[in-house]
Amino acid sequence: MNKITYEKLQYNELKQLVKSHCVSGLGKQLLDKLKPSSNIKVVKNRLNETTEARAILDAEGHVPFSGISNIQSIIQKLEKGIMLEPGELVSTSDFLRGCSKMKSFMLKREFFAPVLASYANSMSEFQSVEEEINFSIKGNSVHSAASKELKRIRSSMESTEEKIKDRLDKFLKNSANKKYIQEFFISKKDERYTIPIKASYKGQVSGKIIEVSSKGSTVFIEPNTITKLSDELASLKAEEAIEEYQILSTLSGMLLENIYEIKINLDLISQYDMVFAKAKFSRLIGGMEPRLNNQGYIKLVNVKHPLLASDAVPLNFEIGKDYRSLIITGPNAGGKTIVLKTIGLLTLATMLGLHISADKGTEIAVFENIFADIGDNQSMENALSTFSSHMKHLAEIMSLSDNNTLLLFDEIGSGTEPNEGAALAISILEEFYYMGCITVATTHYGEIKRFSELHDDFMNAAMQFNNETLEPMYQLVIGKSGESNALWISKKMNIQEKVLERAKEYMENKDYHLERVNGDKIRKPKVVHEKTEEMYEFKKGDRVKLLNQDDFGIVYKEMDNFYNVVVFYNGEFIEANVKRISLDISAKELYPEGYDLETLFIDYNTRKMEHDIKRGSKKALRKIQKEIRENRD
Repeated sequence: MNKITYEKLQYNELKQLVKSHCVSGLGKQLLDKLKPSSNIKVVKNRLNETTEARAILDAEGHVPFSGISNIQSIIQKLEKGIMLEPGELVSTSDFLRGCSKMKSFMLKREFFAPVLASYANSMSEFQSVEEEINFSIKGNSVHSAASKELKRIRSSMESTEEKIKDRLDKFLKNSANKKYIQEFFISKKDERYTIPIKASYKGQVSGKIIEVSSKGSTVFIEPNTITKLSDELASLKAEEAIEEYQILSTLSGMLLENIYEIKINLDLISQYDMVFAKAKFSRLIGGMEPRLNNQGYIKLVNVKHPLLASDAVPLNFEIGKDYRSLIITGPNAGGKTIVLKTIGLLTLATMLGLHISADKGTEIAVFENIFADIGDNQSMENALSTFSSHMKHLAEIMSLSDNNTLLLFDEIGSGTEPNEGAALAISILEEFYYMGCITVATTHYGEIKRFSELHDDFMNAAMQFNNETLEPMYQLVIGKSGESNALWISKKMNIQEKVLERAKEYMENKDYHLERVNGDKIRKPKVVHEKTEEMYEFKKGDRVKLLNQDDFGIVYKEMDNFYNVVVFYNGEFIEANVKRISLDISAKELYPEGYDLETLFIDYNTRKMEHDIKRGSKKALRKIQKEIRENRD
């Protein structure tokens, strides 16, 4: 198996679908690492696990995974000798309690699932550790009852804080202090209790400045009356931190002593999460456990592609007993590629330990290798043609294949001259046959079909096609050659009968009609005189849309000999071809008769200046004279 095979068969998409049924990251991690096994004993064990898990789900409806989470990072901290935080201790306790529930649940289901139940015997229970953590940690913090010393310290802290608040309340209520106080409340700054004092009075209040407001108008002062109590409180907090550290260290140490057994629990819970995700997927698709063999024999009875809709047409297929190579023919979009993908993906799924959607009698072979050459493998980076890319891929497959390999080829030999392509494809198929591979290939080449009919260990198959509705039926019929249905479809599309008859002749004997036709017999094309669309003559003042700017302007100068007009746009005059503008509203519609259109192209300041000059404004004249002087300079 290689990356290309996984991509072509949508293997990773299937794994993602199964992973979505995991309840934690534990099962997802295990599924990420899981690969299809070529060992039939391993595959049988995987399938058996899925079957047992499915039986439990069908009987119980659910499995108790409550409290289960990925605690790998917590275990790594313990192994490095790092003390756990309260929240991490709670997560570990929840995980251990979840393990206990799972163990009890699985041991009671030994009748349904003897193998899965046996795994639970290896799980350890840590009731005393759980109780100790739950007693000492409440709400993700160390509880006061965790030790007598911690209870004493916190009691003293509460008493000291009450004394501090009482003295600060008296300070706030004292009328002598009223003018100094900015805000009448107690504020905690840097773990010290303070009073907001106006900055202008900071020298008149005895105490220590703890903080100044951003604008500098307020200072937060710790009055001298509570300094001793504040120091006492800080000392008690330091004692509290030391005592909490000792409690957390003790609890972490208890877990570290049992780290080996906890890791075994983690592995087993991960396995359960993954196996029950497989079982949930089986229930989703109505899956079943297929029979297995390692002789290359595949028999599919009413199977469905696991990623397609439930109403997909079931596939019946067989290979590996009477013939080792199958050539599938039929029309485009008839389902040939889906057949290849279904065979490949169901085989990979089985080797992964997944159930498949199939009927009784289905049998899957376990292979050492599965290779697929499906679709266009053209490489833009290497500038390889489609045909070159296919050949490169086939050469790699040939070097890695043996007599325990499943090969899936889509349109083998395509992408080049048909005669060469067909001959090369036959030779390649023959070589894989000599190597003992199981091969399924699709083709349009009649030569490959004929080769398959002549070879005793090759078999033809066809995708059915409804000739009446021109629709594929997506059903595979083994032992029958399919047609591309090109002539039939062409007839339905009203291609002339004589053209179809000639095509049939060419298919059978290649006796092409090569005689030249006299010039007077060739039909001349009809000359069609199209009416030219009358062009609109743009007028001054028309509002038009400028297609290049996607905006509007006003026509200033009408069309010249080169079909250009001048348009006033954003205070400027620009030239535009009539093909790049369209009429929005004509000047007739926009302005009353006799309207002075020139005013449209002169700004307000210019118009005002002209008006002022006409009425003899001295200010306007002085302004003009000033501009003349500036221009001279």
